Amino acid sequence: MTIIDTTQQNDPRDVYATAATWVSGLLGAVRSEQLDLPTPCDEFDVRTLAGHLVATVGRLIAIAELGSPDSVSPFSAVHDAASFDELVVQARAAWAEDALLDAPVVVPWGAVPGRSAVWGYARELLLHGWDLAVATGQPAEVDPALIEPVAEEFRGMLPAEARVPGVPFDSIVEPRTAAGPLERLANFSGRSSDGWV
Repeated sequence: MTIIDTTQQNDPRDVYATAATWVSGLLGAVRSEQLDLPTPCDEFDVRTLAGHLVATVGRLIAIAELGSPDSVSPFSAVHDAASFDELVVQARAAWAEDALLDAPVVVPWGAVPGRSAVWGYARELLLHGWDLAVATGQPAEVDPALIEPVAEEFRGMLPAEARVPGVPFDSIVEPRTAAGPLERLANFSGRSSDGWV
């Protein structure tokens, strides 16, 4: 399958930072009695999902500094907003140099330019943020202006006609008529809204 990079002229760093601010608010509002609840992402309960969100920021830092996320586990034992925020500050500093956006890096989905890595981790924050929001009863939509560039990048990288179910996402789910932009993005990634919204 050919991966089409449609993001060469775009800088994803502000999108990532805005998505991170939203996720931080979600993490900060999770109550201890919610940590064992299921989420729309079947492999995660709330605790594991929150730890994964923290870990993704550490992995993005490792990509900037080492060219690969492999030195950082995709799961973190910590799952609080303060730890997440501290790592986001480090990630923004690690990606401050414009040249990194065109540097070749390795990510879990292949070898890509740095900017594609940042787009991918912005998408990760938004999709898993949606998972966390609906699992914990928090508002699960954000400014459509934040979703639009992420959705465009995602559809360019993995168009519907190139989708192989389960690799790396499940089959596209038809969105509800009332679905907002982030729910639609979650549906495009294979997440069902049934029972969650």
